[in-house]
Amino acid sequence: MREYKSQSKEIILTTTIDTPLGQMFAAASKKGIVMLCFFTPFNIEARIDILKKSFDTDVIPSECEYFDTLRTQLEEYFNKQRTTFELPMQLVGSTFQIQVWKELLTIPYGKTVSFSNLASKIEGLKSKKALESPLAQNMLNIIVPCHRIKKDDGTSNIYAGGDEKKEFLLNLESAVK
Repeated sequence: MREYKSQSKEIILTTTIDTPLGQMFAAASKKGIVMLCFFTPFNIEARIDILKKSFDTDVIPSECEYFDTLRTQLEEYFNKQRTTFELPMQLVGSTFQIQVWKELLTIPYGKTVSFSNLASKIEGLKSKKALESPLAQNMLNIIVPCHRIKKDDGTSNIYAGGDEKKEFLLNLESAVK
């Protein structure tokens, strides 16, 4: 494998991961996983641009230990053997986005919460509508479980991976006792 050296920039490594929901695109920094997204070209390009700007970095395809751990834990998750992810990760976003994502990480496996419930836990939030952007910009699909958010009336909200993927994940999690 080609060795890549850069004196001034951090390097973000990328790979693809096969899942029961199709290919996902992953990226890792020196600190851990920074992205796991459903594979759609526009979505990936926009998120790579965010990484490049956030880290002032080069992004290259390669493999690393973080991806090995991620693959193993995703396989366990999809085989109903894992209910939490225990891997190094780095949340990339605004202070507000990171606050929302950290709150999502507290939602128990197999449970859902409403927008209002989530909003009540975010300090200084003036409108639950403000939650839409952080949910849409979540860089760590499945790991940061935005699929566990529902509208206040109990119906599903829009999910970055699409309605079918969201329902698949919710059904998978509800099947584990």
